Amino acid sequence: MPSLPISPDAPWLAPLAGFSDLPFRLLCREFGAAVAVTEMVSAKGLFHDSRNTRRLLASHPDDAPLVVQLFGADPGYLGRAVRELAEAGHAYFDLNCGCSVRKVVKTGSGAALLGDPERLLDCAAAMAAAAGPGRVGVKLRLGPKPPEFTALDLAPRLAEAGAAWLTLHPRHASQGFSGAADAASLAAFVAASPLPVLASGDLMTETDALSRLSDTGAAGVMYARGALADPRVFTRHANGLRASRGLPALPLPPLCDVIRRHAALCREHADDKRALLRMRTAVPRYLRELPGCRALRDRLCHCTSWNELDAIIDAAEALAAAPGEHA
Repeated sequence: MPSLPISPDAPWLAPLAGFSDLPFRLLCREFGAAVAVTEMVSAKGLFHDSRNTRRLLASHPDDAPLVVQLFGADPGYLGRAVRELAEAGHAYFDLNCGCSVRKVVKTGSGAALLGDPERLLDCAAAMAAAAGPGRVGVKLRLGPKPPEFTALDLAPRLAEAGAAWLTLHPRHASQGFSGAADAASLAAFVAASPLPVLASGDLMTETDALSRLSDTGAAGVMYARGALADPRVFTRHANGLRASRGLPALPLPPLCDVIRRHAALCREHADDKRALLRMRTAVPRYLRELPGCRALRDRLCHCTSWNELDAIIDAAEALAAAPGEHA
């Protein structure tokens, strides 16, 4: 069994390509994310001195426990990658078998592995052998396209291959993010799996996640788009459970304080240009539900300095404080 926390009380932050960098992971941890997963890292990229690949692995003592998510289709490279990363101090790993982005799939990686189950199992086994017991998970979708439910048969075989936990996004690879996550299939997968299963997909709020746990029997949840929209979802998740147990709610800071904290973490852990660009993409997500903020989102597209970003956040705060508005 994994030593990582996997329970309804321990929500995870998903691997989000282009988003779950070190500053965002640290932000989500401050709001209650129990485990975070890196952006996808190419197993082959580790051996080609890719500066971008190394940047994806940047971490910090507060960024723990951390799971490194790898993608690739060559068991040899994946095993070598895990060994090298373990020597560098990383302890936990995940095999991506769910990404349906064309540039990943065309290499045979990501969701393409669902169409080649034997290779998928070989990849997982290579990683597990290199990492040791309890240290490797696998993130899956239902199958390549409806009505294939490839993941269902893979669950017990992945346990035999050495995986310690599984994550299921209950859509088919061909769906991308269209349609709705299939809770009934997730429940069937949970029932068939000898390993703990994390539920993913369409968990936009804590209500979504707590219902998914109740409806499927999943061991835990992994927030993706819900965390991007508002990192406070982790605290809200805890408060949903606390309310069911008769405990008082944990405090929630105002949204603009969250934005300021994210900006501070970006400035601390990323170069100035990259940090500002990240905030230009993050802040519009945070403000999307704030009525009347369209002009502020437009200003963000042309924001070129931290002083200007501060002024936009101040304007959003004033807008949120207006009568009838909430943040």
